Amino acid sequence: MAETQSTMLELGTPAPDFDLPQPDGQRVRLADFAAADALVVAFICNHCPFVKLIREGLAGFARDYAQRNVAMVAINANDFNNYSGDAPPRMQEEIKTYGYIFPYVYDESQEVAKAYRAACTPEFYLFDADRRLVYRGRFDGATPGNGQAVTGNELRRATDAVLAGALPDTDQRPGIGCNIKWKQGNAPDYF
Repeated sequence: MAETQSTMLELGTPAPDFDLPQPDGQRVRLADFAAADALVVAFICNHCPFVKLIREGLAGFARDYAQRNVAMVAINANDFNNYSGDAPPRMQEEIKTYGYIFPYVYDESQEVAKAYRAACTPEFYLFDADRRLVYRGRFDGATPGNGQAVTGNELRRATDAVLAGALPDTDQRPGIGCNIKWKQGNAPDYF
């Protein structure tokens, strides 16, 4: 299992636009979250051990913060033609099994992942009410085999700060996980 770190998109960056399908075909757009006080964009997939470790905690985070007007969307940008475990029907199973209350969409062209400079799964981006990036990086310090509990404490602290009208601490740690499975010849130039 090779570890890849997130690229740490510059704080203050406006949320890149997207219009992506869920496994059931329903489209999800950035504009759909306009009324939320904050927006979490997560790059995840089904088969990555790093995502598997946190997926129950991720579902819990979404439930906790939905009550506080924080929206969340998860994006799967992996090449599902070569990684069938990440194909839309398997995403639908993941939604049901883990109780995801947030849209879980797929980025078949991988252009949205490139716009976010995404590199790994899981990787998190938190945008304030003006959709400016205020946090990017990891959920917490838990990784497969390191024995740390999955708490989501780093993303939770950042989200709590935004909801309190403050900026999160800028000492942020990159996400660590499996690299996004780019289509042949489609890898971005930011590595």
